[in-house]
Amino acid sequence: MWLFTFATLLPAALLICASVTGGWLVLAAVLAITVFTWSLDKLTPTAPNPDAEFPTGDGLSVTLGLLHLPMLALAVWAIGGVSGLGLWERLGLLIGYGLFFGQIGHPNAHELIHRPGRWLRRLGKLVYSSLLIGHHVSAHPLVHHIHVGTDRDPSSAPRGQSVWYFAPHWWRGAFREGLIAENKRRKGRRFWQHPYLHYSLIAALTLLSTALFGAGPAFALITVCCYAQLQMILSDYVQHYGLRRAIRENGKPEPVGPQHSWNTPHRYSSAMMLNAPRHSDHHLNPTRPYPGLRLEAAMPRLPYALPTMAVVALWPALWRRIMHPRLDALTPQ
Repeated sequence: MWLFTFATLLPAALLICASVTGGWLVLAAVLAITVFTWSLDKLTPTAPNPDAEFPTGDGLSVTLGLLHLPMLALAVWAIGGVSGLGLWERLGLLIGYGLFFGQIGHPNAHELIHRPGRWLRRLGKLVYSSLLIGHHVSAHPLVHHIHVGTDRDPSSAPRGQSVWYFAPHWWRGAFREGLIAENKRRKGRRFWQHPYLHYSLIAALTLLSTALFGAGPAFALITVCCYAQLQMILSDYVQHYGLRRAIRENGKPEPVGPQHSWNTPHRYSSAMMLNAPRHSDHHLNPTRPYPGLRLEAAMPRLPYALPTMAVVALWPALWRRIMHPRLDALTPQ
């Protein structure tokens, strides 16, 4: 677990210190999630044998989950409050916190909502709701995992769709389909037990608690949350782009297989994202703890690490130039 711990807590520690002191630590925090991660991926490109990664990882997940609200409050204060930081320092922290919540906080919350323990799932719900995207807690397991690789999944981008067209569809579609799925599942239950009510209340409380301190903190919260959500959008876009499940004669899609998600073997960025880049195994075994996720030969692989491919996806022409030949190679002739 040492690599998971180091890769996730180093950016957290740097961001916390940078929020208080500013200066060169702001640059160090941003570089830790970007250039430093890219460099270590180059030095250690191959993922280790998963047989050696047996812990459940719950301790680290709980630690990151408990750090989330204090770090979100610190981000709002440092970026939009009376922190005394300069403009470039605030902008740097906006980038750093947006990347942290999107590339570390999101994979961790994703792990928590898949854990069997009720309190772990509630902690994941708190993280997502405070990032103003609580509906992901419902849409991810009830829609994405069931309909992945089909037109019914808002989180699976078909071939040729740019990330900029995908983004609003991802947000609206997941909200709507998650709500429909929850309404069906909870038909006849009391309205105050509805999870969408809980998501909305937590989000409203988060917004209100920042707005009480002025427009600056409220704007900082919304901006950081939007940036974190962009990381989530890019992650889903990259990990499922163009991979579709075949439709059988009975009109139903084939079972989810290892060929329906893109993966990367890069060791350090995988550790920082709690093995989210081992995405095929997660869909095949949704409750398997992240340290034990496997990467096998039959699983499609991206040419670069997941964070790098997310940057490439921002330029649709370059993205298609890189990805379409790889899609063609996966398609039976």
